[in-house]
Amino acid sequence: MNRTDGYRLKNCDPMYEIIPHIMTKRYDATNYIDLDLDLDSIQSYINKCRSRGIKMNHMSVMVAAYLRLVSQNPNLNRFVVNKRIFARNHFCVSFVTLKSNGNSGEETVAKVYFNLDDDIFEVNRKVTEAIQINRSDGTTSSMDKLLRKVMKVPFLIRFTVSLLKWWDKHFSLPFAVIDGSPFHTSLFITNLASIRLNAVYHHVYDFGTTGLFIAMGQPQKKLFKIGEVIEERKVIPVKVTTDERIESGYYFGRCFKEFKRYLSNPEVLESKPETIVKDANVYVKNPKFIVK
Repeated sequence: MNRTDGYRLKNCDPMYEIIPHIMTKRYDATNYIDLDLDLDSIQSYINKCRSRGIKMNHMSVMVAAYLRLVSQNPNLNRFVVNKRIFARNHFCVSFVTLKSNGNSGEETVAKVYFNLDDDIFEVNRKVTEAIQINRSDGTTSSMDKLLRKVMKVPFLIRFTVSLLKWWDKHFSLPFAVIDGSPFHTSLFITNLASIRLNAVYHHVYDFGTTGLFIAMGQPQKKLFKIGEVIEERKVIPVKVTTDERIESGYYFGRCFKEFKRYLSNPEVLESKPETIVKDANVYVKNPKFIVK
């Protein structure tokens, strides 16, 4: 049975068909990846963009690199619900942003949809617009609207949340609800450096379909041995939490080596990918790809 946000996968490796029955909870299947990203190459690219009149930011570069990674490694965009593996029929990213230009410290979550062939400039435009919209006075995000509707009946909050969980597990929530939920996303990412914190291994939520969480921390200086020379370089520490039921540790490890290569040379993200690799286990004649 397909869902409003994904297609049921068939004929997967038997090991991955049985793993969700063994590890029934997302937090029971988490693996962790520790990355040190070369800050010089990312900052140099951001400076080049600014010299061209383009306001690029670290979040946009990270999202663009991950989007390109998924375009070539579609299994990253899978998720598990009720012991079944699905391929998502869209790509979106949730991230925390401050409201009212950060003066009140009030936070909300922005959720942005992308095409798999978006280049870094299109990614930057969408991310920047989402931040600006959420910081505009009187603006309410989809998540805030959903929460306000639920909070109108406080004595029914527990029932409402339980109903949504049961509905999502056994059937599929309407896409209007999924759209308002930051927990139904291809990637959840946070930049803790913006509040002067180090990177942490963030949990992946058991509600929803979040299979991967990336947390960036404050830049640090680290020593690296390059040949016979030891150099001190500035890095962005990144902690990644993954749902192992989606793919193997080897697959994730290989993908994030590729992720680091994109970030070591962000210029490659300025052009669209030559091809988009499709999930081999999706058996739909014309799969619908949702973009808002």
